[in-house]
Amino acid sequence: MNTPIPILVGKIGAVFWVRVEGRGTFQNSVPVKQVLRTMMDNGSRSFVVDLERCPLMDSTFLGTLTGAALNLRELGGGHLSILNANQRNQQLMTSLGLDYILEVDKDGTAWPAERAQATARLALCPDSLEVPCKEAQSANVLDAHQTLADLSEENECRFRDVIDFLQRERDAATAG
Repeated sequence: MNTPIPILVGKIGAVFWVRVEGRGTFQNSVPVKQVLRTMMDNGSRSFVVDLERCPLMDSTFLGTLTGAALNLRELGGGHLSILNANQRNQQLMTSLGLDYILEVDKDGTAWPAERAQATARLALCPDSLEVPCKEAQSANVLDAHQTLADLSEENECRFRDVIDFLQRERDAATAG
């Protein structure tokens, strides 16, 4: 089993900052989802996801970030900014139409004062070191892919087989 990728988090002024220390995958999307949801429940509406040390993201991680941005819209406002995305991650977000949902800082100018403070002020998210149970991971993977599929017909076609498989797996586990 792979070691979970640490997630660093912290409040910098009015912004809640999340930094992924490695690949953004299904393995660390559950703690990211949990921490974002907790902070939203506590009233935070400004979020930054810093991808400086994240060489790539899978569709589950992308769906998790998209779900958080859509939750902010449902709550009546706020924003989720993506900083320091490399070219590959930017291409992934664009190909899935996420650049219309997420605020992607392509020129590196967003949150200048907070960027300077981020490294010194972030702490390890303890939940990121725990591996979620299989059921929680599967439910999150299904939810993330359904979120992406709901964005466009193209995404629905792209993720239909994954969603069908995960739904059958969930139904079999529930029936058994």
